Amino acid sequence: MEKTMIAARLHALHQPMSLDRIPVPKPRPTDVLVEVRACGIVPNMANVINNWPSWFPHQPIPKFPAIFGLDPAGVVAEVGEAVINVKPGDRVYVSPLRSCGSCKACRSGHRSHCRYFTLNGYFSTSRDGQRIFDLYPYGGFSQYMTAPEYALVNLPDNLSFLQAGRFGYLGTSYGALKNANAGPGQVALIDGITGTLGVASTVLGLAMGLSRILGTGRNEELLQRVKALAPDRIEIMSLGEKSSSEWAKSLTGGEGVDFAISALGAKAPAATMVDSMKGVRRGGRVVNVGGVAEDLPIDVKWLMDEQIQLIGSNWFTAAQGQEMAEMVRTGTLDLSYLEHKIFPLERVNEAISGLTDRDGGFSNYVVVPPSVA
Repeated sequence: MEKTMIAARLHALHQPMSLDRIPVPKPRPTDVLVEVRACGIVPNMANVINNWPSWFPHQPIPKFPAIFGLDPAGVVAEVGEAVINVKPGDRVYVSPLRSCGSCKACRSGHRSHCRYFTLNGYFSTSRDGQRIFDLYPYGGFSQYMTAPEYALVNLPDNLSFLQAGRFGYLGTSYGALKNANAGPGQVALIDGITGTLGVASTVLGLAMGLSRILGTGRNEELLQRVKALAPDRIEIMSLGEKSSSEWAKSLTGGEGVDFAISALGAKAPAATMVDSMKGVRRGGRVVNVGGVAEDLPIDVKWLMDEQIQLIGSNWFTAAQGQEMAEMVRTGTLDLSYLEHKIFPLERVNEAISGLTDRDGGFSNYVVVPPSVA
């Protein structure tokens, strides 16, 4: 085992990450040490390292120097003495979801409901999140990282590390679909269908048996690419062309869709989401997984009368990640649509700054640390 490793660390806001040589961490008894083979980049990582503390001060990032990297995949190099079901050589995706592990939410299997819910290598949802960052200070932009055994998803041989680097977004979309009770024979409306979460929701929805998917977006070329994934099951519309709710009802005999996934993003106008909400049938669900730029004006009497459920969805469980891995293993979920854009670790700053040049949800930016072999 190497004694030192290379890690990209951020020493200050508005500064590039530097490649530093630091000691290889030793896993605690219930943790594992993972050799990182690939780590996905979230499109807004540049905002996290430049604007996050001023935009979202209630969601702290780790103290500096910090190792970011949200979606690592690699090979288990070492296991703690109390680890039972993981062994060196296992191919894994490392979910960044960390929690205290002992509160009511954690003990019931709802780790994202924990007050210490933290995304390792990214940010925390708790003002006390530094306690979690202190326990797990290593993100995926490094050659090695430690992680708790509960965070691992075992990867089948037909799922590459590059594809696993997209599991964060895939899992977020899968969690939203699970919250929508998505299943065979249903019709869904996906706002922002061309984006990272939108394309992932589409591919997963097809794998889960949705009969039809209606999708809205702004880029006509990307809309056509999404439709080409399953031309007989996907309908598309450019935002602004007409009311999305009226369009959805016109394609469902006036009934409305079974559920809507709002994957618009944090800068989208609230009016777009409100319009699409009205395209859901009575008793249906609206799941927000992207956020919008303003407070949402909701007609609560309509919500009550129509018995609509409005659900906020954030991340996914390791068990759901394992379900996705199994879907890939069996061929139910096809990730061949991903177009990998690979950057060695020494070009991580370039990779982050280049994320504006994307083909929507089809591009998969991945950082690959240098091999330790």
